[in-house]
Amino acid sequence: MLFTAWLLWFLDCFDRALSSTEETLASVLAKARFWENHRDLAVNERQRKIINMQFDGFFGKFTSGKWAKIGKCSTDTALNDIKDLVEKGILRKNDEGGRSTNYSLVTE
Repeated sequence: MLFTAWLLWFLDCFDRALSSTEETLASVLAKARFWENHRDLAVNERQRKIINMQFDGFFGKFTSGKWAKIGKCSTDTALNDIKDLVEKGILRKNDEGGRSTNYSLVTE
């Protein structure tokens, strides 16, 4: 009985570890596919950093203000970075507008 309980516990832990590994691997592969598909894309270091954050688990919406803080640049520079990526089809403007304007990565 004790062995059975331990075996069930162990198999449950093993199953969770496999699921976690599968999620991590899917994220790594998505990031690799993205950069392979966009290997000829000219991006600056701020743009590359923030695109990679999308694949590395950034939660929340990207606004020009957040971009400026993360990229350590002015909001005008952040907006220029964002507009450049929108024009290249890498980012899309979400439905919210005005002060709530935000952007998300185009992954398909």
